[in-house]
Parts: sequence; structure tokens; C-alpha cells
Amino acid sequence: MKKSKKASIPYSNMYYATQPGKMVRFFRVCIINQIYQFIRLNLKIMRIVVGGHS
Repeated sequence: MKKSKKASIPYSNMYYATQPGKMVRFFRVCIINQIYQFIRLNLKIMRIVVGGHS
């Protein structure tokens, strides 16, 4: 029988990576949240642009 390899190699970059929780994964794929964040970012950019042109 073959011995199985470990899933992660100690002290490598992937060894220290954390996995996102259920709530983080939900917000990343939730279309309503993405639309809200898109509008919020655009309003923030518009405020900066309009403020610079006055």
C-alpha cells in the first residue's frame, strides 16, 4: 500500500492561508450585495470627482 501525502506542506505560503467562512462566501456571490457595493463605490467616486471640479 502507498502512503498518502499530506494536503499541505508546512511553512509554504498555502500553509498559512485561511479559508473564508460561510458568511464571507455568501456575500461574495450574493448579487444583491454586489449591486449595493457597486452603487456605493460609484457614489463615493462621484463625490470625489464632483468635489474636485468645484
